[in-house]
Amino acid sequence: MNSLLFRRAALAVSAAVVLPLTLAACSSDDSSKDSAAGSTPSASTPAESPADDSTTMDKPFGPACSSVPKEGAGSFDGMAQDPVATAASNNKKLSTLVAAVKQAGLVDTLNNAQNITVFAPTNDAFAKIPQADLDALLADKAELTKVLTYHVVGEKLTPKQLEKGSFGTLEKSSLTTAGSGTEYTVNDSSKVVCGNVPTANATVYIVDTVLMPPK
Repeated sequence: MNSLLFRRAALAVSAAVVLPLTLAACSSDDSSKDSAAGSTPSASTPAESPADDSTTMDKPFGPACSSVPKEGAGSFDGMAQDPVATAASNNKKLSTLVAAVKQAGLVDTLNNAQNITVFAPTNDAFAKIPQADLDALLADKAELTKVLTYHVVGEKLTPKQLEKGSFGTLEKSSLTTAGSGTEYTVNDSSKVVCGNVPTANATVYIVDTVLMPPK
């Protein structure tokens, strides 16, 4: 009888010891699963934030940019390697401007300047000037120099600065700019057709009308 009671007591003690351990193990497994489940969101790759629109303005923009070669000295990458007058000479759309710069003896002046902005008229812009007037301008070095240096600002201008700006030129008078996004005008008349073009020493905004300094 005493032996039987002893066995029952021993079984009860064993059960009392094993049961809490089993429950603890189950609880540990459940908490591990919960922890793993809870950690899933943090382990996932966060969604990428949308690209900042301002990054697009670090690149050239405008309808005439599509005509720029993809490769070579006349491409955007090629122009970025050369000073501004040399870079312009590699762009066929700017050949009249380049000839005028050479005629005025301004190649070295532009190439050696630092951190400037050039509003560069296209060939079509010069074609808007009556031929007799254009010939007279090209033949008058002093007046030609005045007109060409009016297209040059002594600092690099960002598109943001063009939204509503007034800037002194190398000709010693001022020009104004206005616009937003990818559409800008200079002096309320000349449109930027390919803007924010980098060269080694300048930022170029190609325009569709020759700018005339105030009299």
